[in-house]
Amino acid sequence: MRSTYLFTSESVSEGHPDKVSDQVSDAIVDLMLAKDPEARIACETMTTTQRVVLAGEIRCKPMYDQQSWPENGGWAPGARDEIEQAVRHTIREIGYEQDGFHWETLEFENHLHGQSTEIAQGVDAGEEGSNKDEGAGDQGIMFGFACDETPDLMPATLDYSHKILERMAADRKSGAAPFLEPDSKSQVTLRFENGKPVACTAIVVSTQHAKGYHTGEKEAELKAYVKDAVAKVIPAELLSDQTVYHINPTGAFEIGGPDGDAGLTGRKIIVDTYGGAAPHGGGAFSGKDPTKVDRSAAYITRYLAKNIVAAGLAKRCTIQLAYAIGVSEPLSLYVDTHGTGTVDDAAIEKAIMSIETLRGLTPRGIREHLGLNKPIYKKSAAYGHFGRKVEGDSFPWEKTDLVDALKAAV
Repeated sequence: MRSTYLFTSESVSEGHPDKVSDQVSDAIVDLMLAKDPEARIACETMTTTQRVVLAGEIRCKPMYDQQSWPENGGWAPGARDEIEQAVRHTIREIGYEQDGFHWETLEFENHLHGQSTEIAQGVDAGEEGSNKDEGAGDQGIMFGFACDETPDLMPATLDYSHKILERMAADRKSGAAPFLEPDSKSQVTLRFENGKPVACTAIVVSTQHAKGYHTGEKEAELKAYVKDAVAKVIPAELLSDQTVYHINPTGAFEIGGPDGDAGLTGRKIIVDTYGGAAPHGGGAFSGKDPTKVDRSAAYITRYLAKNIVAAGLAKRCTIQLAYAIGVSEPLSLYVDTHGTGTVDDAAIEKAIMSIETLRGLTPRGIREHLGLNKPIYKKSAAYGHFGRKVEGDSFPWEKTDLVDALKAAV
């Protein structure tokens, strides 16, 4: 790595149209996993002015079964209403009560349908006594990453970008900043020397606001608030009079959210992961049950990378896994500690595969080790899937309970 360089990451708030879509999709995942821990969900959401549309495939007998309710299109009595209520509740929690997007009056369409039997036969485990284990829900490559730039073992530029917007959302909802509206974006640029952040050179924050907060004293109030929010997140030693601020650089930002731009599930994958500091396999997370390795394998690779760094085996770690649809065993495992490792990377790979509870990193092994068949996903759909605090069953991939096992195995 270069010894001195600038690096930038961005984040978007829970009110960004793509993030609204992600949260709605994960609300559906949570709803169905609460009904059936073995449910299969692939839910896509589109949001635009006063409209939310769902599409995708599901398998959840308590809610949808063609044989049980053929006269109702396969839907259990009341299931469609439950889905609509979950969607409207999610949008209400975000805070959308605007003419162009209102949780109560928007038009809703549900185009979810049954899972393809051809996909199901490849993914499902065999009958009892069969040697067929549960297969991966799709082919693909997944990456996990951790580094020692922050206490959360996340890239500093992304960590600060997320936390600025989290702070602003909390102030909006508490009434401390009543002029803020749900849609916002942030961007943080840091200068690094010898791999460590030493100065914040630029901050960009664009936030939707109440009418009139783009001129005069109201604009000054908004900008002063944003600078104060930034100062509460970014360490003081990184900020100086040399830090350049761009706050609502285009001027007025009154029309936002899905009314300002359409949103789709899965369009913010770099925001969701490592802010560009690490590779991304390409698959999105939200709207997918944990048999989809796009999601579960990305979580286990983050978990492994974080535990490797927490164990002092490296200062920086990238892990890749690859799968084929319907096949349980991963095709490959790759560990790269970027020259910071205290042991050989191949030894770490061998150590990972030797840990019995991981069951060879099969989809079932991942789900059981992390406890992923639970309604824990909507919380992850805004402000990043990684670098979060473990809350009950939520964010189990952020635990560092594998440190001792890794140390022993190497």
